[in-house]
Amino acid sequence: MTPGEVASPGVSIGELKYWLALWRVKGVGAKTYLHVLQHFPSPLHVFSASTDQLKKSGLSSKITTQIKQFDWTEIEQDLAWLVNPDCHVMCWNDDDYPALLREIPDPPPVLFIRGDRSLLSSLQIALVGSRNPTPTAAKTAHDFANNLASFGLTVTSGLALGIDYAAHQGALAAKGVTIAVAATGLDRVYPAKHKLLAEKIITSGALVSEFPIGTRPQPGYFPRRNRIISGMSLGVLVVEAAIKSGSLVTARHAMEQGRDVFAIPGSIHNPLTKGCHHLIRQGAKLVETAEDVLEELGQMAQIGIKKEHAPQNESEVNKTSLGADYDILLEKIAFDPTSVDILVQECKFTAEEISSMLLVLELQGYVLSAPGGLFYRCPI
Repeated sequence: MTPGEVASPGVSIGELKYWLALWRVKGVGAKTYLHVLQHFPSPLHVFSASTDQLKKSGLSSKITTQIKQFDWTEIEQDLAWLVNPDCHVMCWNDDDYPALLREIPDPPPVLFIRGDRSLLSSLQIALVGSRNPTPTAAKTAHDFANNLASFGLTVTSGLALGIDYAAHQGALAAKGVTIAVAATGLDRVYPAKHKLLAEKIITSGALVSEFPIGTRPQPGYFPRRNRIISGMSLGVLVVEAAIKSGSLVTARHAMEQGRDVFAIPGSIHNPLTKGCHHLIRQGAKLVETAEDVLEELGQMAQIGIKKEHAPQNESEVNKTSLGADYDILLEKIAFDPTSVDILVQECKFTAEEISSMLLVLELQGYVLSAPGGLFYRCPI
């Protein structure tokens, strides 16, 4: 990678090293980093600023000293990692930084990515749960992820043992997209036994981490990781979790971030379901099928719809990116509320097929649902 080469949209390698360096300064977390960017045009200007300028921006004497005495050899492994294929760094000011993640109170200013970086802005559902699930819960997580991925959602989880593993595998089995958010640097896989899974995810999805290359797992890093899982997603589905678990931390992040939280109930005698029951009592939505999740997300998903999904002219009004069958169905849906019974009469599809297709159309922003099981087309 040459000095003038672009390593991140709008950021040359010469600028990127300052983004990476500031992120490695001890004491600079996400909130402090973004606070600094309100006072300086870029991290480059932070490192060229005087001690007085740094202190006037609100930085402590300790952090100011860390910046002035920064050891530039620390970022060498970050830059060396970037030379590898499918390795990317996404900065806060990049145009493709995920819109939903940008909204949370402490979004990471730097993200390391292996795989397709564009998928970070896709419509995502987080799926989390116990690291030691019952066989039934593991199968449930796999099946939910499989169904949700089949409907076009990206399944996001934490690459951990148990439910996370089942969620990633379920999405891959559907030939869908899955994102794994790691609590380590992306030069390693934790747990190590998931290395093969991680490689599969890279080929059709992405691995993501806010932690610089070389970062080893630490207990405090997993809650930080969890806020990114929920922050990129429309909602969080908890399959099985004890009262004291990382999954409830993710759910709490989701609630604080204004995301939907879903929970699958279980036996009152199973301690691993008590966390789900607790969430339901706090207002999480009880779900029994993937369709329950899709119905709830149908309206909310539209905040993440890309502009190109909307028809641009009259000839595109009945065109979707979903295929000919969906185009046929959309053509029969009026701008006034239309019932499934009418659509069955107008189309060659069964009621069950139409119901499934309507969920996809709603999720992708082509139609809206109305009371009484009615649907109408979104205005152009």
